[in-house]
Amino acid sequence: MQATILIIDDEVKLNGLLSRIIGLEGFKVLQAYTGKEGLKLLEQEDVLVVLSDVKLPDANGVELVKNIKLKKPYVEVINLTAYGTINDGVQSIKNGAFNYIVKGDDNDKIIPLLNQAVEKATLQQTAFNADKKISSKHSFAQIVGQSKSITDAVNLARKVASTDTTVLLLGETGTGKEVFASAIHYESQRRQMPFVAINCSSFTGELLESELFGYKAGAFSGANKDKKGLFEEAHHGSIFLDEIGEMSLDLQAKLLRVLESKTFIKLGDTQTTRVNIRIMAATNRDLQKEAEEGKFRLDLFYRLSVFTISLPALSDRKEDIEPLAKYYLKFFIDKAAKSAKMSPEFVGALKRHHWKGNIRELKNVMERAVILADDILTPDALPPQFNNQTAADNSSLDLQSIEKQHISKVLAYTKGNKTETARLLGIGLTTLYRKIDEYQLG
Repeated sequence: MQATILIIDDEVKLNGLLSRIIGLEGFKVLQAYTGKEGLKLLEQEDVLVVLSDVKLPDANGVELVKNIKLKKPYVEVINLTAYGTINDGVQSIKNGAFNYIVKGDDNDKIIPLLNQAVEKATLQQTAFNADKKISSKHSFAQIVGQSKSITDAVNLARKVASTDTTVLLLGETGTGKEVFASAIHYESQRRQMPFVAINCSSFTGELLESELFGYKAGAFSGANKDKKGLFEEAHHGSIFLDEIGEMSLDLQAKLLRVLESKTFIKLGDTQTTRVNIRIMAATNRDLQKEAEEGKFRLDLFYRLSVFTISLPALSDRKEDIEPLAKYYLKFFIDKAAKSAKMSPEFVGALKRHHWKGNIRELKNVMERAVILADDILTPDALPPQFNNQTAADNSSLDLQSIEKQHISKVLAYTKGNKTETARLLGIGLTTLYRKIDEYQLG
């Protein structure tokens, strides 16, 4: 694919000459004669490198570099001038130019420079597009729902995203607290740096401390080499501490130090480690009440709750159930490479259900339904607790036949991936292989 070069120069003859020379090298060339024309073409075309004169009728080419970089950060700019000055050259590079050359004297340098600039810009464009794709995947646009409670929460999160303020997310399990934390990070100034998430309830006190802060070799039995903690891994980025209420009081004191001074001491170390991180936390507990009862550090609670966002339970935003179900339906039918739609009875059953597991439960229910259903999702594809009649009907069927059919459908859904099948069925891999042999599904 041809790389596109944009030349911005009001000297018509020189512009034409450069265009012919560069075109003969296999590049696609665009021509502009003013800064305004150049910026318009930059927006319309997939430009990789700009050759810009310093003196333009409506702009200073050195200052134009900044505008180009703002619009497309990956584009490289080479400034051309009839009369080079040291100050202009220095400022050009400071503004982000790839190089600054004098017309006539440096004509032999243009093509080699151009090739170097194209190579660099191509790599930068690939990285830029990848970052953009990741940011889009984790943006607020991915949060589904039009209810007032969820839109209010999103609006608050958008406002705090551009700051470095500590955020505390409150809500029942499964309401999407990590999704919000991720969106806040990817719409912040730190979006290109790491986003690290950890569930504090998944570790014992000592293990959580070593995970967060790391340790020096010899800190304890089995610590054979230095280990970076998650705070270091998240340096210049964000860390999300889920289920913060599960953290021990001793560890809370160390977290408070990180919040106050951005420093900590690793296990087995005598030196402090400094980090630049944004901390976000979440809990499904009444943290203020626990702090007042001495079960959580009150000073840490006040530091964490500088900006609090409460996420609503799914049962309190019933108008969002159908849009969320459609979102997960599309996700899982795309994954399974099949087509299916929800029947009105299926949607009605979803709306009548009390979602104790919130969005996480809905996601699991939709995955199960897509596995079990063919073209139309009916209440039969829902877990028994959704429909007593379905449960009663199923209870009269041969249990082994139902199990065989269910395992067969899940295997088809995962395209034979045994590990994924075992995960979806909630059984061990060994048990799955035994069932496959028993029912001759292999």
